[in-house]
Amino acid sequence: MIKVSVIVHTYNHENYIRQTLDSILNQQVNFEYEVIVGDDASPDSTPQIIKEYQQKFPQIIKPMLHPKNLGGFGKNNTLATLSVCKGQYIAAMDGDDYWTNPLKLQKQVDFLDNNADFVACFHNALIHFEDGSHPDSYVNDKTQRVVTSIEDLVGEDEIWYMATSAVMFRNGIMTHYPKWFHESKSGDIPRYILLGKHGKFYYIDEVMSVYRKNGGGMSFTDGKQDADFLFNRIGMYKGIDGELNYKFHKTVNKNIARYYLMLANSIQYGDNFFLSRFYALKSLYLSRPNANNHLKEVLQDYIIPKIFMKIYANVKWQIKKLF
Repeated sequence: MIKVSVIVHTYNHENYIRQTLDSILNQQVNFEYEVIVGDDASPDSTPQIIKEYQQKFPQIIKPMLHPKNLGGFGKNNTLATLSVCKGQYIAAMDGDDYWTNPLKLQKQVDFLDNNADFVACFHNALIHFEDGSHPDSYVNDKTQRVVTSIEDLVGEDEIWYMATSAVMFRNGIMTHYPKWFHESKSGDIPRYILLGKHGKFYYIDEVMSVYRKNGGGMSFTDGKQDADFLFNRIGMYKGIDGELNYKFHKTVNKNIARYYLMLANSIQYGDNFFLSRFYALKSLYLSRPNANNHLKEVLQDYIIPKIFMKIYANVKWQIKKLF
């Protein structure tokens, strides 16, 4: 009986996929596991490398080589691999990441076997920038809470503290993927929301994988400047709001408000006098009852003409000089 299905999603990962697969095959476990490798029609040598590993480990490596790219921001490839998983648990992996602890799978299986009220568990991961533009860092810091519930996943700020390569979850919980899931450019956030509806996540305070960041992808930081990305995030959170029957409506609205304020500063609308102010005011409306600093930020940056703010600042400085 297969205990764990490891799903690996690849696209143009010829420089990394060997290390990824080796880190999986090096796992020390007392159960059977399978490795389903979904390649989204990579034009490089990734499919050939996967076939090579399948020939060496035919009982473990199970290629799913798509003849054409499935689209859907990579989620269709993910859903294809999920549909054939036979394991009781699923561990996901991107084709450029890798595991660093040979006991990773065993530790997570042992926890889930003994804690039926948890739908998933995750661990810490090292973030490594391939281009050396940033120093290595960790996904989770010392403030990371041990137990995560759906309330924690729906925050006023976008919450990202579960690397794809760090999560193991129970198979069979997610049986329906709504429209907002398919339309979202994010894969992990929607998946964790759908899982979180059914139970809690447990954090194992160990670094057991590496999350590579490559120059080709769009990071969240880059997305804050792009209107298309921001509109997609707004749509995703509106979908999450409905998915959770508006139980956390005020909290979700405050998150959406953040994205409207980012739209006011986006490349496409930052220099548009009317639309920039429209999105800023919409942000203010959605965030109500808002914190004073949000109101102050919108008024100073978008509503009150900058010349008046300069005059006010100068007068204030002159008064301070007098007293």
